[in-house]
Amino acid sequence: MGDDGAMTTTQGASDATADREVLDWETFGSAAREVAQAVVDSGFVPDVVVSVARGGLPPGGAIAYALGTKAVGTMNVEFYTGVGSTLPEPLLLPPLLDTEAVRGLRALVVDDVADSGETLALVQRLLAQDCSEVRTAVLYAKTRSVVDPDYVWRRTDRWITFPWSALPPVEAAR
Repeated sequence: MGDDGAMTTTQGASDATADREVLDWETFGSAAREVAQAVVDSGFVPDVVVSVARGGLPPGGAIAYALGTKAVGTMNVEFYTGVGSTLPEPLLLPPLLDTEAVRGLRALVVDDVADSGETLALVQRLLAQDCSEVRTAVLYAKTRSVVDPDYVWRRTDRWITFPWSALPPVEAAR
């Protein structure tokens, strides 16, 4: 980890440009394991990993596997409607996580990026009402984020292209 809490590495965004950082699948796998290692090294042992859907699903699953954590949940939050375009505030979408099921547990909330941090802040606030401890992990954090995640693989202020969202949704064959 670097002095700013971010993990430092010479790999990371492959094909990075001045305005965009592009993460490929191979580097994603390494990044997820590095975040998991930072969690282990800190002494935190989560009882449950809660992924923020949708972008947090791939890193949440990968980090949960790397930690050996079998209890995994999701919170589905909509905030970004496009590049640089958001709703006025994050909105929880169904299905909702059964917070009774996480009462008293130590939770690790995982998302792909803490951009504005509003989504991560909402999920952290909601889980803190029931969990004994809540920590946050992201692949990327931006300086403008209202949340400084506990575990960050890389810090950047560029727009990030993730391998799971690089292409448009598939369409029916015509």
